[in-house]
Amino acid sequence: MFNKYIKLVIAGAILVWSVFQFIDGNIMNGISLILFAGIFVLLYFKNEFILLAFWQLRSQNFAGASKWLSYIKNPSTALVKKQQGYFNFLHGIMVSQTNLTQAEKFFKKALSLGLSMKHDIAMAKLQLAGIAMSKRRKREATMLINEAKKLDTQKVLADQIKMLKDQMKKM
Repeated sequence: MFNKYIKLVIAGAILVWSVFQFIDGNIMNGISLILFAGIFVLLYFKNEFILLAFWQLRSQNFAGASKWLSYIKNPSTALVKKQQGYFNFLHGIMVSQTNLTQAEKFFKKALSLGLSMKHDIAMAKLQLAGIAMSKRRKREATMLINEAKKLDTQKVLADQIKMLKDQMKKM
């Protein structure tokens, strides 16, 4: 919606306004304005369109997620580095249904840009392992599965890892 720098300028302006509210003796207005400024700071670090796309993916609505991501016109300038990683991660998930080569590029770019959470990195590596298996690159798939297993400390992806290992034995 707003450029990443405009969000910080808006937050700064609201903070200045809150200082004037404190000076005038309107303490509750000042506190409310600080909280309001916090929303813009949060949206600097967590892009609203990426959050909405994740929300759509939770309900398996790939068209809705794609629609929200399409609002981000130039991710290299509109997003900070981690958000660019998640932008590519989400595109990789959506494209993996149709084009594995393009999905592989998106996942590799997401990993190179960085993802915040270990289970997201594990998921991306697991997806790359599945793509490598489908392209008959067994050594690369084994390495990626092992890396994903190390990153999956909560054992959320344990079933998928086991399934990929079983499929690899059949290769």
